[in-house]
Amino acid sequence: MHMGRPLPTRRYLLRTAISGAFAVLAPHGPGRASDKMTREQAQYQDQPKGISMCATCTLFEPPRSCKVVEGDVSPQGWCKAFALAD
Repeated sequence: MHMGRPLPTRRYLLRTAISGAFAVLAPHGPGRASDKMTREQAQYQDQPKGISMCATCTLFEPPRSCKVVEGDVSPQGWCKAFALAD
């Protein structure tokens, strides 16, 4: 006979493991500022780099936002996350 604490049931262990997995894998929502790079981290500049500029990037959100860089960005700007739109 077991004299200490009762052992957890298999159902309890599965429920705990599944809820933990959902907490880790669940999406955190689009565009939270804390998920974005600072302008310094992105090496952002207010002028284009050659012909590459925010206005032609897939990450640019008019009129002055970016999916990965915090704060206002210029359509004429550029950063290291640049991804040319198709």
